[in-house]
Amino acid sequence: MAAGETKMALIFFAVAAFCAAQAIDIAQLRLLAAKKNLTSVLVFGDSSVDPGNNNRLDTTNKGNFPPYGKDFLNGRPSGRFTNGKLATDFIADALGYKKIIRGFLDPHLNKLDMLHGVSFASAGSGYDDLTANLSRVISLSKQVEYLKHYKIHLRQLLGVNKAEEQIRNAVFVISMGTNDFLLNYYVESNRSQQFSAAQYEDYLVSSMSTAVKEMRSVGARRVVVVGVPPFGCMPLVLTLRDETKCDEALNKLALSFTTKLKQKLTTLKGSLGIKTSFLDIYTIIGTIIQNPKSYGFTEASKGCCGTGTYEFGTTCRGMATCSDRTKYVFWDAVHFTENLYKILADEAIKLISVDLLS
Repeated sequence: MAAGETKMALIFFAVAAFCAAQAIDIAQLRLLAAKKNLTSVLVFGDSSVDPGNNNRLDTTNKGNFPPYGKDFLNGRPSGRFTNGKLATDFIADALGYKKIIRGFLDPHLNKLDMLHGVSFASAGSGYDDLTANLSRVISLSKQVEYLKHYKIHLRQLLGVNKAEEQIRNAVFVISMGTNDFLLNYYVESNRSQQFSAAQYEDYLVSSMSTAVKEMRSVGARRVVVVGVPPFGCMPLVLTLRDETKCDEALNKLALSFTTKLKQKLTTLKGSLGIKTSFLDIYTIIGTIIQNPKSYGFTEASKGCCGTGTYEFGTTCRGMATCSDRTKYVFWDAVHFTENLYKILADEAIKLISVDLLS
């Protein structure tokens, strides 16, 4: 067996072991969260964690129409770019806060929502503010600005001291990066003319670092950063490149970026005096795509919406879907299904228990 094959085999068995592990004891998790005074989940990112903030924006980057939300509450499109819940919804539910996390711009956001977690995420965003500007969505720096507005609301609800405590005991989740590469660096010309791919990775990692430092100044003490998936395996990428196998060059870039993010987060943990956790979705999703049947899936190369080869966002509007969504890794040609998000959430919950609550 070649060295590369041996490495992939080891990765496969490692991830398979985690998936086969005993189910998370939700009751014990909630007791631990209460003991450690966990208050809420605050989310920053792109379409992987946007529950519908883009519904309120003048952008075409939306998912608030069928068939999105087909398996969400009462089959209602919420703006989530999937058929049901996002990983952050599952995380909040497991911790005992809310069944779902609402967007900060959601007009139905109420006091209870505010106290137990909100998402500032915006589909189409990235670590590079230019990425968000291209799609007229909420940049990371603007999301952090919204966090400061959120803290003002908390002060009005709880008073200054309680608001500080609320932020200090929250779990901050950051999930983005794919758009920076696929929609910005490789489609537009500005960044690719300014930076080599490696230099752009460093630029994005620096932007992540700046954002975490800003969050720390607002009060963050527990931070989860999510890596990027193997985006060379996305159905849309396979279609555009007329390939049946994952684009190894893009996946190599995604893995390199994942490694740099993780290293920087470790540095920030020490320099800022915060608790951190890194969710390596590159390895998890890559292993599932290579061995879908081992995880209950039968289709990992195309999405459930339409032909599954190119439709996402507006091109998915009103399209027919596959008969069994639970068997698909991808919901559309870019985004994942609720079942895949549940797997990611379970792993995130394990990491939160060990890294942030120990």
